[in-house]
Amino acid sequence: MIGWIIGGVVVAIIVIWFISSYNGFVKMRNSTEEAFSSMDVFLKKRYDLIPNFVETVKGYAKHESETLEKVIAARNMAAGSKTMEDQIANENVFQSTLKSLFAVTEAYPDLKANTNFLKLQEQLTQIESEIEKSRRFYNAVVNKYNTMTEVFPSVIVASLFSFKRKPLYEVSDATQRENVKVQF
Repeated sequence: MIGWIIGGVVVAIIVIWFISSYNGFVKMRNSTEEAFSSMDVFLKKRYDLIPNFVETVKGYAKHESETLEKVIAARNMAAGSKTMEDQIANENVFQSTLKSLFAVTEAYPDLKANTNFLKLQEQLTQIESEIEKSRRFYNAVVNKYNTMTEVFPSVIVASLFSFKRKPLYEVSDATQRENVKVQF
């Protein structure tokens, strides 16, 4: 009789742990999706601001059309991403093309004094700051989630219910870590 009670208590503890672990994974998965969605809002704001920025630069830098076209193409590719992984990869490409746009603007002192340009640049700076904060938050949540998928005993629940690692939002290659070189 006591053996049955002890066995029942052990089974109950295991079931409670199992349910708790599963619910923890669901909460963390939802938190990572919410964090990515929050970051995506700021990315969308930036995507919406870039065409105005490019148009302002176009007025001053007519012979820089190739650079401007690359920025718009990269923006469209990043804005049209379907998966989280594609979004991260396309966003890294977009970041690179934005650096070339900023390099172009350095060559035009009249542009840098333009009120509309300055307002757009201020908005873009503010949005970039928000994107950076949201990326850090996203990476923190993803790191916690990924840790849960790999540590014992929660790895058992992760394996049974296919809770897979999520990608961190990182700079993709060493070229994006370098400073932009402006040459005239």
